[in-house]
Amino acid sequence: MKQRLYLEIQGTVQGVGFRPFVYQLATALNLFGWVNNSAAGVTIEVEGGRTPLHLFLEKLQTELPPNAKIDALKYQYLEPIGYNNFEIHASQTGKKIAIVLPDLATCSECIAEIFNPQNRRYQYPFTNCTHCGPRYSIIETLPYDRPLTSMADFPMCADCQREYEDPGDRRFHAQPNACPMCGPKLEFLSHVQGQENTNQAPLETAIQYILHGKIVALKGLGGFQLLVDARNNKAVQQLRDRKQRPDKPFAVMYPNLLSIENDCSLSQLEEKFLISPASPIVLLQKKKEFNLAENVAPDNPNLGVMLPYTPLHHLLLNALNFPVVTTSGNLSDEPICIDETEALARLKNIADGFLIHNRRILRPVDDSVVRVMNNTPIVLRRSRGYAPEPLTLKRTLSKNVLAMGAHLKNTVAIAQKNRIFLSQHIGDLSNQLTLQVMEKTLQKLSQIYDFEPDIITCDLHPDYLSTHYAKNLAQTLNIPLVRVQHHHAHIYACMAEHQLESPLLGVAWDGTGYGENGTIWGGEFFFLDKGKTQRIAHLKPFPLIGGDQANKEPRRSALGVLSQWWTLEELSYLNIPVLQAFSEQDLQLIKTILKRKINTPLTSSIGRLFDAITSILGLHQRVTFEGQAAMALEFLIGDLKTDEFYGVDWEEKDNISMINVQPMVKAILEDLALNMGGDLIAAKFHNSLVELIVTVAKKSKLKQVVLVGGCFQNKYLLERAVQRLTMENFQVFYPQKSPPNDGAIALGQVFAVAAQSA
Repeated sequence: MKQRLYLEIQGTVQGVGFRPFVYQLATALNLFGWVNNSAAGVTIEVEGGRTPLHLFLEKLQTELPPNAKIDALKYQYLEPIGYNNFEIHASQTGKKIAIVLPDLATCSECIAEIFNPQNRRYQYPFTNCTHCGPRYSIIETLPYDRPLTSMADFPMCADCQREYEDPGDRRFHAQPNACPMCGPKLEFLSHVQGQENTNQAPLETAIQYILHGKIVALKGLGGFQLLVDARNNKAVQQLRDRKQRPDKPFAVMYPNLLSIENDCSLSQLEEKFLISPASPIVLLQKKKEFNLAENVAPDNPNLGVMLPYTPLHHLLLNALNFPVVTTSGNLSDEPICIDETEALARLKNIADGFLIHNRRILRPVDDSVVRVMNNTPIVLRRSRGYAPEPLTLKRTLSKNVLAMGAHLKNTVAIAQKNRIFLSQHIGDLSNQLTLQVMEKTLQKLSQIYDFEPDIITCDLHPDYLSTHYAKNLAQTLNIPLVRVQHHHAHIYACMAEHQLESPLLGVAWDGTGYGENGTIWGGEFFFLDKGKTQRIAHLKPFPLIGGDQANKEPRRSALGVLSQWWTLEELSYLNIPVLQAFSEQDLQLIKTILKRKINTPLTSSIGRLFDAITSILGLHQRVTFEGQAAMALEFLIGDLKTDEFYGVDWEEKDNISMINVQPMVKAILEDLALNMGGDLIAAKFHNSLVELIVTVAKKSKLKQVVLVGGCFQNKYLLERAVQRLTMENFQVFYPQKSPPNDGAIALGQVFAVAAQSA
């Protein structure tokens, strides 16, 4: 007896070859009906005998295409209509809740084609299929169909159209499908001779530029990248000078895995992520025999490494056959360029030439960054390959929530029903350019899902650009604005990721977060229960000399810490590097500043404590990028193994424990005077911080401990904290799929609103 099966499927089911899979499954089982994309996902009607329908339903869920994922499947059996074939119908509009797939790295079949002289896509840099290629960076809105992407600019030729319409073809309904006859094309522009067009052989010209030590701006998948020979010290230095990036490590793209293993240690897990469809930058440990220019990642035992992830990258790296620095196409602190007109204006003083193409990039999507810590891959920057895949919650939100995220490493998020869509990495909101990118990202993400907020949430800090934007938008829309404290948001983000229920202990350590009492927090312990957050312990605050200026001058944090217990005259007898970093005139001025408490806000930040110890040890007195000092202190440990740690004093005030680090700092000064090795001091300092966590965890009597904030990007600190807490029988959670840093604040802001309204 025949029956009709009606199915509605939600999840990652568009742009992954799902409809061809359904078509082939149905026809193989001799079932008739149809399948289409809808704004919600995929809808199927299929009819036939009960046994093949049961088999269809089973195989539909167990034999999915590689990148597909079913989040929700509803079905019902109905009376048959009498279909006599199986068809793929045109997409339907409606409520937009389908998942937009991230951009995917080139699959092995497409790679084989571009290197096959007999294939019509031989050396074609925009080759793709249903398993790979651009997605999020080219989509205007749902459903995911070619007319609603930037590929609408390129009508398909007869051959491509034939592939597109053939259910048995790998390119069946591959929306970015193209070939040399009908698709996007490369172009090369040079600034050397007054920006002449060298269009004869654009790829070959770019290759020659890189071979000769020049800087090429390449229009990639989600924005421009700056490329230069990673072996050429002079060329790398020129890139640093022009980009105004003196010290921060550059990422490097290698031709293949074998070439990576020449320079770096590579585990199976790290390899798995390098070759995954997301194809992120993976932080690897350099080998002693390191063949690249030292100024690629100066004073750093690690290297950010990635493999080619577009056909253009594959063609370029295959021809060069050596690693190239591949860094964001921007000046430091500016957003990545996505448009050639913009790039020619903003990068004209950096790049010697521009390898561009005429496929529009609809939103900036920078490279993602992953680091394996505690045998777990942790996403440090969530962007290409991961965004905007949603987080599905156990609970359903009664209202749509818009979250503005943090000031640094900004992302935004929209939430509706039980899904939170976290945007790609946007950057630091330190200028109007980045604020404009944030606004466009928000508009485009909202456009995809026809999203209109009922509530807006932002950081507690009154002066952030994101706070002002949120306040103005809430007033314009006449909807509530909810402010969420920075460190609360960190903890809620981890709770959302791991679907945790309270009560729990949240440990939030970072550089800067505006506290509920108006001071700068960053070394915090919280008790969380039923949507309420109570601060139970923190680092005893110390003055930041010069306020924000101290963020770039660890020497100021160091004097702030030391000045709590010793005068500058007393310190002068110790002959420590931090005092030598100031002139006598500067020291007299600082003495007055401290006495009169001029621009010396108090901070409880562990991040600034890291800076202080780094300065005291003479590693860095000034820094040029966030986290530079803390990284130096982590790297100083090297391979040293020790369980030694320094003691601290505990002070109780208003039922809050304050951690007084005077005994620790005094012991560090004594170890310095005894010429104790810097590696041992650094290890003991890290171990001391871990013991603080264990002490508070024991005192709290809570079994669940959450470790969040930028400080836990530190491999030694995270791994030792997890190890020690696990030894004491605590359940330990830390961010993995969302960043431990401020890149997850928007996610946490949404979950905080959800938790408080539950």
